[in-house]
Amino acid sequence: MGLICTLLSLAWLSLLAWIILSYVVNFGRLPWGHPIRRIYDAMSNVINPILVPIRRVMPPLRAGGMGLDLSPMVLFLIIIILQNILCR
Repeated sequence: MGLICTLLSLAWLSLLAWIILSYVVNFGRLPWGHPIRRIYDAMSNVINPILVPIRRVMPPLRAGGMGLDLSPMVLFLIIIILQNILCR
């Protein structure tokens, strides 16, 4: 169980880092070759396939011309629930 708990904690931290990096990349307008952009792209290749099934069930909320993607929040909740079930 210790390994599973550690992996769930790493998944939680990775998701949080990916969200923060998405703001840095999108609002900082970093060029394609920037090291932070490359880290974000590598993390996206791992995290996006996990979020795709959640997005199919719960597409982004539309508010005017903007969409709010809640799938990372749902994944946070799934990780927290798994941690509470498996790591207590």
